[in-house]
Amino acid sequence: MVGSKNRKLTRFFLIAGVLLFFYAPIASLMVFSFNDSRSLTSWAGFSTQWYTALFANREMMSAIYVTLLVALLSTFISTVVGTLTAIGISKSRKIIRELIINVNNFPILNPEIVTAIGLMLLFSSLSIEKGLITMLVAHIIFSTPYVILTVLPKLRGLDPDIAEAAMDLGATPAQALWKVIIPLIMPGVISGALLAFTMSFDDFVISYFVSGNGVKNISILVYTMSKRINPTINALSTILVVIITVVLLIVNLLPILKKKELRGAE
Repeated sequence: MVGSKNRKLTRFFLIAGVLLFFYAPIASLMVFSFNDSRSLTSWAGFSTQWYTALFANREMMSAIYVTLLVALLSTFISTVVGTLTAIGISKSRKIIRELIINVNNFPILNPEIVTAIGLMLLFSSLSIEKGLITMLVAHIIFSTPYVILTVLPKLRGLDPDIAEAAMDLGATPAQALWKVIIPLIMPGVISGALLAFTMSFDDFVISYFVSGNGVKNISILVYTMSKRINPTINALSTILVVIITVVLLIVNLLPILKKKELRGAE
């Protein structure tokens, strides 16, 4: 009995220690974003002045605009391309399907720095000037595999004859796709889109290598400001953490809600 309690206590303190190690810096950052002083270590009282300063800073607002524009556009395009590609892969022969899946997984497993340098050299060899467009293209390239990876399991769970059954009832191939297949795999499509948005929103390495002078997303801006004490970084980082956390919660809650909905229908 005593040994069991000791094991539980050890497990509790181990888990608490790991969580503290990972989340204490983030909690400290969020707390000091409301500090009334410029100090990043001593508390001087509650204030929202750094959030006011953040939204009054034109450079920061420009970075937020670039980040949201690139994230939303790349998410939309990569979701459409990734979903249609996943549908095409699911209809392929097994050997071709496995080959394409392995090729698709390569960018995910590949270190970001390798992908970043590869894209930078590609744009340079094609004499394409680096800027907002190259950043957008790069984000579409590295986001699409995540959409494919998320949508494919949903397609595997479908009855392979469901599209043919819809066409037997008079639907065209396009109608079978948009009115039958897409609604059934929509949870996977939404999860893939949210994952793509998250990957794009907080990307630094690839964005840094493929963006030109004067084009900065939030991650690049935070990097350039990290060498000088500026409490607005805390405010900006807190907003980033909140947005990413909300997106990740939605991604994780969608399958649970879908299962509850299916159980309720039964």
